Amino acid sequence: MIHPSIDKLLNKIGSKYLLVNIVSNRAKKMQETEHYQMKENEYKSKKAIGKALEEVSKDLIKIKED
Repeated sequence: MIHPSIDKLLNKIGSKYLLVNIVSNRAKKMQETEHYQMKENEYKSKKAIGKALEEVSKDLIKIKED
């Protein structure tokens, strides 16, 4: 089973396309800067994409709407 579930993520972000864009940008930033929103041992995932999804799930990433 994938954690966090896509249903929970889509409740926070209304569009799959926006979710993919946000998560891919965040994962790229994590790899470049090695800055994380949570402690390393709190993540369930080992990969940057999974970690970014977990951050979205825990409302650690804010979306600015124009």
